[in-house]
Amino acid sequence: MLFAIIFGGLIGYAFGRFPGFLVGAAIGAFLFQRMKSRLLGKLQGLQAGFIESVFAVMGALCKADGVVSRDEIQMAEAMFIRFRLNESQKAMAKEAFNRGKASDFDLDAELQRFMQASGRQPVLLQMFLQVQVSAVAADGQVHPAEHEMLVRIARGLGLPESQVDQLEAMLRGAHAGQAGGTRNYSSSQQIDDAYKVLGVSPEASDAEIKRAYRKLMSENHPDKLAGRGLPESMREMAEERTREISHAYDVIKEARNRAS
Repeated sequence: MLFAIIFGGLIGYAFGRFPGFLVGAAIGAFLFQRMKSRLLGKLQGLQAGFIESVFAVMGALCKADGVVSRDEIQMAEAMFIRFRLNESQKAMAKEAFNRGKASDFDLDAELQRFMQASGRQPVLLQMFLQVQVSAVAADGQVHPAEHEMLVRIARGLGLPESQVDQLEAMLRGAHAGQAGGTRNYSSSQQIDDAYKVLGVSPEASDAEIKRAYRKLMSENHPDKLAGRGLPESMREMAEERTREISHAYDVIKEARNRAS
């Protein structure tokens, strides 16, 4: 704001000396406040749209096998707590979840609506997909029918199918850590998953792997995602994603050190 006041004041001074400076500074402050209000309004609208679309699609995903079980409803309610939704956001999420369960719910239209609202920002789209993967795999597994639905969602968001594989690999890594307390770096499955998480092949050079790791860490920084519209309540999930990216990099480095 200070910059806007000084900049406006200097322009005013150029035309009207000190009185012009005061007028220009006042105009600069006014314009800054209007711009700030518009940006905050846009960000809040994007965050509300994120929550609504996330839970609407989640409802459709839970209904993919024909019926929404009590466990799936409890999972959705657990998401309310995990995302630290306030009462108005919970009401919005519940309504959206029920809308997604309806037989006439248009999944493709909902995905298109979110894509437009999010400005098609790849990282936000990936985070959206990550929520869906986490929702259907609280037990650390994604069943075939759920995988097919997730692939459809990914395609609807304009994301490659490999994004689903990446997120499922990330989920397996997180679940293995929770179940065992420590992670087995020598597991063949875990090493394969680590490459999927970073989106590189086992034949990639050390330099290529490091570049992929740094790129993913930069793109998925929680502060950067918040600035692009990710609700603050979902920051924990963004932080989990960066931890899994870092863990995957450690797994690959450890495996390569043992092999050398």
